[in-house]
Amino acid sequence: MYFLRILEKTFTNMDIVSAITSTVSIIIIGYIMRKKNVFDEHFAKVLSKVVLSVALPALAFTSFMQPIDAKTLSQSTNVLVWGIVMYVVLIFIMNPFFSMYRQQGDRQTTLKILSIFGSTTFFGLPIVGAVWGAKGILYGSIFNIGYRIFLYSYAYIKMSGLKMEIANIKKMFLNPIVIATFLGLLLWLIQNFVPSVRVHSIAGDIQNVAFYRIDLTAPWIMKPLTYLSNISSPLAWLSIGATLGSISFGKAFSDKTVWYYTVIKIVIVPLINIVLLYGLTLTHILPVDQTALSVIVVMMATPPATVAVSYAINFDKEAVLASSASLLATLGSVIMTPVWIVILNLINHIGLFK
Repeated sequence: MYFLRILEKTFTNMDIVSAITSTVSIIIIGYIMRKKNVFDEHFAKVLSKVVLSVALPALAFTSFMQPIDAKTLSQSTNVLVWGIVMYVVLIFIMNPFFSMYRQQGDRQTTLKILSIFGSTTFFGLPIVGAVWGAKGILYGSIFNIGYRIFLYSYAYIKMSGLKMEIANIKKMFLNPIVIATFLGLLLWLIQNFVPSVRVHSIAGDIQNVAFYRIDLTAPWIMKPLTYLSNISSPLAWLSIGATLGSISFGKAFSDKTVWYYTVIKIVIVPLINIVLLYGLTLTHILPVDQTALSVIVVMMATPPATVAVSYAINFDKEAVLASSASLLATLGSVIMTPVWIVILNLINHIGLFK
């Protein structure tokens, strides 16, 4: 009965239900539009470029336009640390899951890299923003710092067989989303140490805020950034749907390895994060609250990163397998993300993470 009551509360929470239905329905619209050729074969790529170069940077930056407090700062620090440590842990933990492919070196390497690196930016951020708002975006953006570091270093080296190149270091630090994240993070951290101005808050009271808190000091600048932030989710979801509509499902559905990989990526990897973070929270080594946990789990339950799949294609490391894995895992993530949101809400009601 207790479980049913929690389940009822979850599905009567309009924020959660709206986020789930919005994600699924807009992806379906994108899929239908592509199948009907309303969207051509280039549409998804154009949309993804808009999302990655304009909308998501705006979303990442504006998420830091909020007050800083001790709890949020502590959680953000823990999320940053875990976002780095977790990739080191996964590099070793993933080995046993793909040990049966040891004699097929390229296949083992590709499956391992695709399992570790998900589409946390393009797929994950819009969802955590829709469900957990500005704080979800803040935690997600900070969590992605470690992701970018390892994606353009470890993943590149493993897939290419080469040493780290200057070009990838530039990609790591000159990416618009990375620039927006680091700039927003810096401004958020130092806001109590810079000149302040007195403004009327949204609640109507007068308060002192950093002069660059454009959400309160320059709404005429904040508003266009907000508009750009708001289009990130629907455009990303339309792009995902259009991508699915461009690919044949037959080859992916017939490959047992792809099915195995999909379960590892969207079920096992998030579960590993829950178990490890529960242990770290219980022992007070690296405690995270429910929101931070939820953001991390949803980000890790995403399909493989586009960059990681591109590595497989460019360096001829099981390109067909990588493409099929991307397709099936994307479809699986669309189905499993709502399930994970429900599970996380159940964990919240149980009170494992305060």
